[in-house]
Amino acid sequence: MSTIKHPTVYVDLYEVDGNAFAIMGAVTKAMSREGISKEEQNAYFKEATSGDYNHLLATTTNWVNVEL
Repeated sequence: MSTIKHPTVYVDLYEVDGNAFAIMGAVTKAMSREGISKEEQNAYFKEATSGDYNHLLATTTNWVNVEL
C-alpha cells in the first residue's frame, strides 16, 4: 500500500471529463487551493505525463486523494 504524497488534497473526478488534460487540470487546481507550490505541481505534471493513460491515473492516485 502506497502513501499519498499530498493527503490533504482531494479531487472529485466524477464530473471531470476523462481526458488526461482535464484530469491533470483538476489535480493542479486542487493542489493550488491547498497551497501546494507551483514547483510541486510541475513535478506532478511531469511524472503524470511520463507514461500512458494508466500511468497518469496511477500517478494521480499516488499524489492526491481521488474521489470517483
